[in-house]
Amino acid sequence: MKNVAVIGAGTMGNGIAHTFAQSGFKVNLIDINEASLEKGMATIAKNLDRMVAKAKISEKDKQATLGNISPCTEMTKGIAKAELVVEAATENTELKLKIFKQLDELCNEATILATNTSSISITQIAAVTKRPEKVIGMHFMNPVPIMKLVEIIRGYNTSDEVTNTIMELSTTLGKTPTEVNDYPGFVANRILMPMINESIETLYNGVAGVKEIDTVMKLGMAHPMGPLQLADFIGLDVCLSILNVMYDGFKNPKYAPCPLLVNMVRAGKLGVKSGEGFYDYSESRKAEKIAKQFLK
Repeated sequence: MKNVAVIGAGTMGNGIAHTFAQSGFKVNLIDINEASLEKGMATIAKNLDRMVAKAKISEKDKQATLGNISPCTEMTKGIAKAELVVEAATENTELKLKIFKQLDELCNEATILATNTSSISITQIAAVTKRPEKVIGMHFMNPVPIMKLVEIIRGYNTSDEVTNTIMELSTTLGKTPTEVNDYPGFVANRILMPMINESIETLYNGVAGVKEIDTVMKLGMAHPMGPLQLADFIGLDVCLSILNVMYDGFKNPKYAPCPLLVNMVRAGKLGVKSGEGFYDYSESRKAEKIAKQFLK
């Protein structure tokens, strides 16, 4: 397998494209929005520059990685030769179902279709295709080029052959693949999101302030980043979406999003990407600087 297509040039999509390209794969990075593509490619170049500055890769490695990525706005053209397609669009069920139905119609019948969803059922996504045995979850962690874990999620019909192929492929990328079954939130978010939600509830109930809650978790539990700052880094809208998926899936009140989280998202306070969440991200504290702090 050498040809990969990545759908979506946002934070996760450009990180996934970067990771595959750095491992020698030819990658078509697909996004219908030209501006998003340009921003995604600029982010990849900036992250590679940072790796060169830290002597983790050479300038030659950087150029080879960039040379392996072809930005594309046309789905049909971008996936024509793909042996694997990794969808990394917005965490929206209807959108993902639409994309997978389209991919199934356009891709070669041997092409494996993967989704980077962090919570939506792989079985549900696979059901809109005629190849459910070739549909699988590849849940990368953010920032993708740095984080080692990839949750490999089997749908109800995902074949052993496809699962083994993706497990081996993830190892080739320098990742540690971990196989999990298809339940809402999988493992990572089933554990993480209730913790973040409870941290927001703790703030909402006036038990402690933002910095105090994060300090307790960082210094008391050895977390590299406090849960409220992590929520800002993930995106509060993404956190809300994942919690809603788990609440709908389990019908358990413990997954119900805190009213404070709901109101913050309604108000457009989404965290780092909007400039304000639980913390204020002014021009002097852009996402890049927050990421650097996290990766130290």
